Amino acid sequence: MDVPDAAIITSLPGLAALTGARILAEIGDDRSRFADARSLKAYSGAAPVTRASGKSRHVMTRRVKNQRLAAVGYVWAFCALNASPGARAHYDRRRQTNERHTAAQRNLFNRLIGILHHCLQTGQKYDEQKAFAAGDLGQCGGHK
Repeated sequence: MDVPDAAIITSLPGLAALTGARILAEIGDDRSRFADARSLKAYSGAAPVTRASGKSRHVMTRRVKNQRLAAVGYVWAFCALNASPGARAHYDRRRQTNERHTAAQRNLFNRLIGILHHCLQTGQKYDEQKAFAAGDLGQCGGHK
């Protein structure tokens, strides 16, 4: 992976040369392609879909997505569990709320893809302290 973004992409936990290349191949190298992290999360299938009608509200997995990016995302999230204490804590917190493994893993991928978007936009390498700050459930030190 001989591109300017290689150092940024491989600095994230769980992303090595092969998985990083797959991520880059699917999102492309045009930084203006995704206006914000939310659009990249939707494209990757990491963001859930909420359907509400009256008193009922259902949160479901996104069916229309880039299947290749979603597949590498699950591999990435799984690898990040051992590579990052913050990712492990995030996953464990989700599991303690009785979320299934795949839902917790998709939520971790959602968080990681948001961090990746921020790092690529700002040209910063991954920082564990900013990404998974203690007691920080929504924001991650500027990484959204």
